Amino acid sequence: MLRVSLPFLAGFLVSYVFRSINALLGPRLAAEFSLSASQLGLLTGSYFLAFIVVQLPLGMLLDRYGPRRVNGVLFVAACAGGLLFARAQDFGELLAARTLFGLGVSAALMGAMQAYVLWYPRERLAVQISVVYATGGIGALLTSFPLAWLLGFVGWREVFAGLALASLAVTVVMLSWVPERTAPRRPLDLRSQFAGLAAVLKDPGLRRVAVAVTISQFVVGPLINLWVSTWLRDVAGFGERAVAWMLAANAVAMIVGYLAYGRLADAMVRRGRTEFRVYAGSLTATLVMLAPLALAGLLGTVPPWVAVLLWPAFTACGMGAAVAFTIGNRRFPPEYAGRVSTVLNLFTLVAMFFGQWAVGAVIGLFPGSAAGYAPLAYAVALGAQWLLLAVALAWLWKGRRLFEPRREAAAST
Repeated sequence: MLRVSLPFLAGFLVSYVFRSINALLGPRLAAEFSLSASQLGLLTGSYFLAFIVVQLPLGMLLDRYGPRRVNGVLFVAACAGGLLFARAQDFGELLAARTLFGLGVSAALMGAMQAYVLWYPRERLAVQISVVYATGGIGALLTSFPLAWLLGFVGWREVFAGLALASLAVTVVMLSWVPERTAPRRPLDLRSQFAGLAAVLKDPGLRRVAVAVTISQFVVGPLINLWVSTWLRDVAGFGERAVAWMLAANAVAMIVGYLAYGRLADAMVRRGRTEFRVYAGSLTATLVMLAPLALAGLLGTVPPWVAVLLWPAFTACGMGAAVAFTIGNRRFPPEYAGRVSTVLNLFTLVAMFFGQWAVGAVIGLFPGSAAGYAPLAYAVALGAQWLLLAVALAWLWKGRRLFEPRREAAAST
């Protein structure tokens, strides 16, 4: 717990603060730097662009050198990105800085997953991975009302300087405190690394999971990381302080959702069943909760209590991604953990990057006002996301026989 779990959880906590901070700061940055909706979406999504570029080589580096060393080195870049963001003077510098600290934390989640695959029994994997994701929920919680409170005393530039120092602390802890551990049959050459990566990419079950998790993150990620705050402002009429409290409620819902799905998935495995139905159920629940959020835009405005009920429910239902990673890792031996996780993460990051921009681009097509964006724009954007997720769920369910326990065992051999 002290030398393995907590250091990696701390690293992911810092990375998630970097990731979700624009949900509260986005409108403030847009006003200060005169950013359009698409520019704000691109800025927020650029965090994921760095992940996309390095994901596949990152998987091979993790399997070869281990999560301790890879994370320890990369968090230096996160420190540099935080400092650059704190000093940025225009959109270009903001974009470069957010991309840089995205690169620096690109192994935080994948490294934690790999560490748990190496250190914990496989029947506890879903719970352990859900704990990592739940830690991200704590990061989202910190960027809600605690951040709003902090901004009453310091500026946003000082906040990013503090995140740079936190990143440096993670580097020191990773390299000086975390013990080394490798998989029993770690590949020793580049050719073996690529052969294993090809095997991962060819697995038909993994491909179906990858498509489903890509579309689900295209839907869930952009909404809870950025556009929830503008929806609350433009559709429910919330001010910045009320938005901060709603982000806190979403963060709590995120933690509950991750932990609940992890417990359900491990319970299914202990009974000799597959966790596939848990993941399919999470996508179904997400669809159910997304529909009223889209329809609210057609109404133009909704009472605040509707938003208070809908957004945490949608967030909790959308946290099934941890189960998708568990399904993928169970299909392969532990020495493949880095490549399996980074392949799935590559797809999710592509989805989040384009999702942030795409939602902003759709919203930007509608004439807004001095106060914000048109409510109808949210109805169109969220309605299109609903249709995409429905198609992805149907395709995943069509291949459900691939996830029967006997077939998973055969894939692992």
